[in-house]
Amino acid sequence: MHWLWVIIIGFIVGVIAKFIRGGKDSVGFIVTIVIGIVGSILATWVGENLGWWPATGFVHFIASIVGAVILLAIYHVLFKPSAS
Repeated sequence: MHWLWVIIIGFIVGVIAKFIRGGKDSVGFIVTIVIGIVGSILATWVGENLGWWPATGFVHFIASIVGAVILLAIYHVLFKPSAS
């Protein structure tokens, strides 16, 4: 059940990150979920290891969104479609 919640929250975070980033976006549904999940995991891990926040809380959700926005920007830099 835990992984189902990770996927659901990852999707929500990915969609929010996509909305915040704005512009025309060619990232698909699965990539959105993966970016959201990875952003959430990284933000949580970094924040907890640096002692910025406790193990649970609303700040994790905000940090997950920020992490996903950063990953989405990196994704677009690395995999920008070529101009034809």
